[in-house]
Amino acid sequence: MRLRHLSLISEKAYLSWIRQFRAYVNDKACGRLTEQDLKSFLSFLAVEKKVAAATQRLAFNALLFFFRNILRIEILGMATVVPSRVPARLPVVLTREEIVKVFSHLQGPCLLMTRLIYGGGLRLEECLSLRVKDIDFERNCLVVRGGKGNKDRETVLPEKVIHEINRHLLKVRALYEKDNAANGAAVMIPGALGRKYVNVSHDWGWYWVFPSESLSVDPISRAVMRFHIYPTTLQKAFRRAVRAAGIVKQASVHTLRHSFATHLIERGYDTRTVQELLGHTKVSTTMIYTHVARKNKLGVMSPVDAL
Repeated sequence: MRLRHLSLISEKAYLSWIRQFRAYVNDKACGRLTEQDLKSFLSFLAVEKKVAAATQRLAFNALLFFFRNILRIEILGMATVVPSRVPARLPVVLTREEIVKVFSHLQGPCLLMTRLIYGGGLRLEECLSLRVKDIDFERNCLVVRGGKGNKDRETVLPEKVIHEINRHLLKVRALYEKDNAANGAAVMIPGALGRKYVNVSHDWGWYWVFPSESLSVDPISRAVMRFHIYPTTLQKAFRRAVRAAGIVKQASVHTLRHSFATHLIERGYDTRTVQELLGHTKVSTTMIYTHVARKNKLGVMSPVDAL
């Protein structure tokens, strides 16, 4: 998987599905595994486990990689596999008033992160992975590097958070100076850049905007490094804030991204612009937010309102 340049997240997910598949076939020897074992497992996930279509696809991708590259078995004729149903779900969206309530129960870096996620339509990992150099104060934009699908894009930097970001970066700079004292811990550099530019891992521009307070061990190189804040730190804080605000919707950090797109459409921005800001490959993915926008473009009035 590392030779194929799969991400660490994909590596963990693939290994997890291979372990589940191994348990399903009762530790059957690799030499005896067949194409039918894979098809049976995928059908089992849909029928017995009732997993979502996306989960079944992830399991298929992991096991297809295993069969093709390790067992050297080509998988053909997937028509016999029972597919998971694809339910027509609408995204959960918070109103502006609800977002203000949630923000009132957050503080420190967690508040700043949620404001950036909502203000720029970021994914959680995209926010956590921001580097100092990715904030363009002159053009009021954020540069998202290696987002979903390993694509780069630019999105909005809210003007209201600029002063807050500058104050936050002053604190981060102190941690950066501490790390660089006496050749201290470096930050992780993607790809081969760390080998090409030897000292770039100690450069201020490459430092995390939201660094973790404690050092960590890189799972691949085993080097002690400074990583960004762990995702669960923000996720737990956000769930607590939602409960404290008295909101009963099943809202998560990703709900802020849904809300960003929906509120832009409600304000009249065209779908193509919203698509580029979100980094969607297909405009059809962005179109779902037109179904949850509060303004009804058809101007339809409920018959109850006419009573």
